Amino acid sequence: MSVTNPRVLVADLARILLDRVDSLAAEMSELTYREIEFYRSAVVGPEDLHASMVRNVESVVAYLTRPEATTLDLSAPQETGRRRAQQNAPLPEVLRAYRVNFQRIWEQLLAEARKVGGPVPDALLEQASHIWELADAYSSALTDAYRETCAERMVETDRRRSALVGELIDGPSTGTDTVWEVARMLDFPFQGSFLVVSAEGLTSHEPPLPGLDRRLRDLGVASAWRAQRGSETGVLSCPKRRPEDQIIEAVRACATSRVGVSPRYDRLDRTGRALRYAQVAAESLPSGSPAVRQLDDTPLTELVMTNLETTQRAVQRILGGVLSLPEEDRTTLLATARAWLEAHGSAAEAGRMLYCHQNTVRYRMHRLEEFLRGPLDDPKIVAELSMALDAVGTFPMLLERQRVAGDR
Repeated sequence: MSVTNPRVLVADLARILLDRVDSLAAEMSELTYREIEFYRSAVVGPEDLHASMVRNVESVVAYLTRPEATTLDLSAPQETGRRRAQQNAPLPEVLRAYRVNFQRIWEQLLAEARKVGGPVPDALLEQASHIWELADAYSSALTDAYRETCAERMVETDRRRSALVGELIDGPSTGTDTVWEVARMLDFPFQGSFLVVSAEGLTSHEPPLPGLDRRLRDLGVASAWRAQRGSETGVLSCPKRRPEDQIIEAVRACATSRVGVSPRYDRLDRTGRALRYAQVAAESLPSGSPAVRQLDDTPLTELVMTNLETTQRAVQRILGGVLSLPEEDRTTLLATARAWLEAHGSAAEAGRMLYCHQNTVRYRMHRLEEFLRGPLDDPKIVAELSMALDAVGTFPMLLERQRVAGDR
């Protein structure tokens, strides 16, 4: 190979730098601290930065000493990228440090070329594009390693948080202390203002609530999620002064399936109970279209959720005859009964609510009475009717199940 080959001449310059890599790395570390404010934040310590500089400078300069080399060893920038990602260093600042220090290497090569003189400065200038392509390759390797590490950390974080949500949902195994520890690891308060969201998963490739995390962050709501086959469950830690309807509206804006929301609760060790509310709320919605429903925390709601089958049998016993009627008759009688109960038994007031004559209300209530287990002047019968109507009003799926049974 001719000694006038530009790459050979540049290799001779690189060997000069290779002999003083440690001092050059020290200069670059000082330059980095001086030029880039982030590196003065103590996230990357002096020893860490100096060691990284030594590895990277030595890798670059050693490559330049081999004019015949065609393959880059990118392990140094990859290691730097991984480490800085683990330290949560901002990628733009890390890349800026790379640019600043590649500029420093170039300046050192140029200074040595001028000392040697002759054809060497021109040879270095001829190889400038090759050197800056090398800088691009190193920066790309660092960026790829940084992003891969960030992605891995996100997956690991999601898995840990998912497991912690599972602890809240399934209940602590060793008492309240476990929930306190879970709260600490999730960065949630143990006592606060919480909601559980249960979303039906339509497919394994599409989230049921896309974009919700961003909306929740904008509202100051922290969240942790557990994804399972067919569903996704979230625990939301809400600012106490944030109106609940704003949070529900954010969920509604993102819903692509049936979504249930629990009532607010104030202690994380009640998450399992809240989840049951959210699940039943989702199940009570019609299938096939996105919708959001939140159940109230009432004694009746809790009673029904405790045993849906028992409630179903009770509704059948109380309203079975009505539910076996054709849909139009059934809907009319149930609506009239609700209005009559809200009017405290006043046919005149119920008629105003239904926009019909009070005698029409009386006729319908007498007809309804034929299907009940006694007359409506019996407080027990009125109580049964009220309970059954509240149950099917809160849990429409009970009414749907009865319709199937009645229509058969």
